[in-house]
Amino acid sequence: MLGTGSAFAKTYFNNNALFYTDRHTLLLDCGITALLSLHQLGKSVNEIDALLISHIHADHIGGLEELAFQMKFIFKRKLTLYIHESLVRSLWESSLKGGLLQDECASLEDYFDVRPLQTGVKTELLPGFAVEAIRTEHIPNKLSYSFLINDTFFYSADMRFNPELLDRLVKNGVQTIFHDCQLKPPGAVHTTLDELLSLPQSVQEHVWLMHYDDSKAAYEGKTGVMRFVEQHKRYTF
Repeated sequence: MLGTGSAFAKTYFNNNALFYTDRHTLLLDCGITALLSLHQLGKSVNEIDALLISHIHADHIGGLEELAFQMKFIFKRKLTLYIHESLVRSLWESSLKGGLLQDECASLEDYFDVRPLQTGVKTELLPGFAVEAIRTEHIPNKLSYSFLINDTFFYSADMRFNPELLDRLVKNGVQTIFHDCQLKPPGAVHTTLDELLSLPQSVQEHVWLMHYDDSKAAYEGKTGVMRFVEQHKRYTF
């Protein structure tokens, strides 16, 4: 985990992650603190083989301008970018164009090898790493996608509480759920700890909490059977 914090967290960095297969590395989201976190871990962006983006908020895409420039002008290669087809245009037009546009670079495709994803279609992004994008509600009228990985691991983007989805995922064989968690109510556009604590224990036992604020220490021991995902820690499932 490059970071496990909310958009406003300062201690835990933005909620971004590296996923490792046998031979490849994928970066899931690239927020404002992602490249700093990589630097602190002694990792170069050139070690990344692919990038997966969940939605267009700065704590999930704020590091993309620097990443694009580094890959193009320092390492001279295009990183493969996986993003839902509905977000491709807005990522460029609403977020990246202002900083990345120049004479020889006039589109997202000039920086990345863009591979659009479709809702509900399982796609192998890397050998042994298959992802299904699931639309989950976050900000009204703003698209956001969570990811089912290899049919057994669910990684939420920022999402409002959806107990029916979580129950269905567990019944369908999902063993691990990394879920965003707003520690203090009201949630509004995020799932709160109280909401997650209302889940049956049979679901809670699969849930790990991430995307929390800097008050995390005050909630240690108050999350039932659910555990916190920790910054800069590597998990194997």
